[in-house]
Order: sequence, then C-alpha cells, then structure tokens
Amino acid sequence: MAFNKEIRRQKLRYRIRKRIKGTAERPRLAVYRSNTDIYVQLIDDVDGVTLAAASSLQKGKKRSRGNKTEQAIMVGKKIAEIATSKGISEVSFDRGGYLYHGRVKSLADAAREGGLKF
Repeated sequence: MAFNKEIRRQKLRYRIRKRIKGTAERPRLAVYRSNTDIYVQLIDDVDGVTLAAASSLQKGKKRSRGNKTEQAIMVGKKIAEIATSKGISEVSFDRGGYLYHGRVKSLADAAREGGLKF
C-alpha cells in the first residue's frame, strides 16, 4: 500500500470526524485547503446541509488580494460575518486533517476575532 500525504490526511480526517458532529445550533466549521485557495463551510451534519460557505475565490474575481495567509484571514472574517448574520455564534472546528498551523490557524483566529466561539 502506498502511504502518501493524501492517505495520511484522509486517516486524520476520519479520526477527527468521529468526534466532531455539527448541529443546527452548533454547526461544524469545515476547512479545505488547496495549493492556491482556502474554503470553509458551516455544516449541519444532522440534516446534512451546508448552512454557509466562504472561500478565497470571490464571484467575479479570480482571487483575493494578498498572500495565502492574508487570504485565509479574509475568509475567516467573512465566514464569521455570514454566521453572525444567520444567528450562529458557536461552532465546532474541523481542521480537515490539516495541521493547526499556518493558513488554517490564521483562518481560525480571524473567525474567533469575528465573533465565533469554538
């Protein structure tokens, strides 16, 4: 069996998802990080619906300004703004198998500053 980064991250992802479940009152804040962009969703796992989403790709634009860490900060602020407008203040953070470091940490810190509680 080939043991590469994707398989390792998938195993970590499953291990994290065993413990973290999103509800309508406390949705799961799921992060996906690609090489160029970062995406985040608020997910209600009970009903299986996405309540809100934000990404560094904006409508009409190819990509946000700034480096990747600055883009992650902007996405964190954006998701916090969307969540508070929908009446969501508490979330369960799902780092998606990524290390809590760099862009993922920047996004989480910006979401906390925006008013979300983890």
